[in-house]
Amino acid sequence: MRGAWKKVMADRWGKRNVLGMGLISLMNDVASEMIYPLLPVFLTGVLHAGAAAVGVIEGVAETTVSLLKYFSGLYSDRLRRRKPLFAIGYGVANAVRPLIGLATSWHQVLLIRFADRVGKGIRSAPRDALLAESVEKEHLGLAFGFQRAMDHTGALAGPLIATALLYWGFSLRGIFLLAVIPGVITMILAFFLVKERPLAGAGEAHGISLTSVAKPGFLWYLATVGVFTLGNSTDAFLLLKAREAGVGVAMLPVLWALLHFSKAVFSMPGGYLSDRLGRKPVIMLGWLTYALVYAGFARAGTTEAIWALFFAYGLYFGLCEGVEKAFVADLMPASVRGSAYGAYSLAVSITALPASVAFGLVWQGYGDRAAFLMGAGLALAASVMLLFVKPGKAR
Repeated sequence: MRGAWKKVMADRWGKRNVLGMGLISLMNDVASEMIYPLLPVFLTGVLHAGAAAVGVIEGVAETTVSLLKYFSGLYSDRLRRRKPLFAIGYGVANAVRPLIGLATSWHQVLLIRFADRVGKGIRSAPRDALLAESVEKEHLGLAFGFQRAMDHTGALAGPLIATALLYWGFSLRGIFLLAVIPGVITMILAFFLVKERPLAGAGEAHGISLTSVAKPGFLWYLATVGVFTLGNSTDAFLLLKAREAGVGVAMLPVLWALLHFSKAVFSMPGGYLSDRLGRKPVIMLGWLTYALVYAGFARAGTTEAIWALFFAYGLYFGLCEGVEKAFVADLMPASVRGSAYGAYSLAVSITALPASVAFGLVWQGYGDRAAFLMGAGLALAASVMLLFVKPGKAR
């Protein structure tokens, strides 16, 4: 892996963008994860919302992200520029996110989370396309793995900062408002650090559409991702499970930090492994890991089991997060790569809201065990479907 990383860093343009997007992801997640692990407790304990409300908020939030990713990716292909949308998206998210500290009802949190996710939806597909265009194809997995590792390093620091602030006597609202500090740093980095070069074939791009070049393998891949996402509800439910199993409120950010430590540890090795072995075997291994972890949550009743499962859950992310995106770049040409990343996210959006809402309703109606087993079963089904994804020949 060290030799491959040296090759990535040898290219001046790739080095600047890979490192730049990594730093931006790090600071953005410091800001985001000072809030997110405490949000379920804030909603249920301070604002007196139920598990179904948590599912609605997070389902709407993630669906918003995925829908906007498609349109922002499509627009970046037409514009032939990635950075403007990338920078604006980070700016919007970090401007509104700390306002959760001023919310007095879960409906207000829903609106703020919606605006926050609008920013993420605007930035994500252009960012992924720009990253894919900054490195050679044989190093895509490693580059995406590094970006995810930096993202999770920030997500590790954020909860630790929140925990320290809790012990120092800060309220949940006060912590949410302080998230503006790393957010401002993120905006500065996004607007001034990353650069882009003109895309090849800019004059021909307006005559090319995603539907005209989409391969059957890519379309089946989208369907497969959709099935998996049906069982991939918001991770807020994992925090609720941890709280019910006896993990204290002050320790929830630490537990969340452990998860992101695990993600950071496994992200680059997972991406590198996909460069060597292929994307499909690594993604399948990750989805099987997800199924096993969710089955474990269904039976977990002790704090020790919760801590072990949170660490194991990070392995799934390391094997899948960056690799799934690298697979999109393998399947589709650069001329429509923004649209392809948007379509990938659209496949997630169609199932993200029903996934979280259904999980919350099953939890309330039949208990958490049934909800977690439902997620594990859908992950197993998606793993079987992935066997039939065929890359095909470029058109």
